[in-house]
Amino acid sequence: MNWRRLDLNLLVVFDAVMQERSATRAAEKLNMSQPAVSHALARLRTALRDDLFVRTPEGMEPTPQAERLAPSVRQALADLRAALDGARDFEPAEVERRFVVSVNNYAALVIAPALAATVSREAPFVTLDLRPSGTINIAEQLDRGDIDLALGSLAAPAERFSDLRLFEDRFACVLRRDHPLLRSRKTIDVPSLATLPHLELSSTGDGTKFIDDELARFGLERRIALRAPLLSTAGILAQSDMVAVMAERAALVFADRVPLEVVALPFTSPRLTVAMLWHRRVDDQPAHSWLRSLVTRLSRSL
Repeated sequence: MNWRRLDLNLLVVFDAVMQERSATRAAEKLNMSQPAVSHALARLRTALRDDLFVRTPEGMEPTPQAERLAPSVRQALADLRAALDGARDFEPAEVERRFVVSVNNYAALVIAPALAATVSREAPFVTLDLRPSGTINIAEQLDRGDIDLALGSLAAPAERFSDLRLFEDRFACVLRRDHPLLRSRKTIDVPSLATLPHLELSSTGDGTKFIDDELARFGLERRIALRAPLLSTAGILAQSDMVAVMAERAALVFADRVPLEVVALPFTSPRLTVAMLWHRRVDDQPAHSWLRSLVTRLSRSL
């Protein structure tokens, strides 16, 4: 085959179909029509003399040759994208581009609003695509170049990644502002913490066994009345006598929106580390350097 005559765009389409296992979803991802994607696949099939994908009830199933090609094509496209991004200057106020950032629940509450507002102000032609991290394989998405940055309680899982600790947080109690316990005081002691019904958050990934350990030192036990996702916390607490123990900055975000009170724990809180993670291949890219410095600056302001 004459490689000099191969259209690079065909490999971009191949990679998208490989990831999505659907010509329709690949077309949406690439902002192309489905017929255009199908035409590109037909050209690549002719060039490589292989079907590449076979339609099944579950989607587009890759052939053995497609499976062999996929990792190399993905890596080559990621390296080319990185080289092209690093070859030009990045002027935030002028450049039109898109950044994909994965965020956990905490980062979505605490960092995302300020990040969105600052990007809108300093880089009006930049589009932010914030994606929940709980449903994706972050390392795989960074490897593929599908996300630029990940924000959360992260640590670099391999040498090909870099991470930076942004700040630390602590746990605190949050309950409704007119809670009977707070009528005569603004603190919670250990017996009260054991007596109150607890809302345990099921979607943060933050371990709260330390509460049970501390209460056990006094011969007390926590009573968990309800388990629910983080996003339901404010509404549930505002209409009940329950207490939740959660990251303090996230609790303060809720308290700004509904009548809740954030109160210190009656014992020392473990620390929660908030970090950002990225692929080392983009270390020196001006655009990525700007994004990372922006996140760092905003985090320091917290």
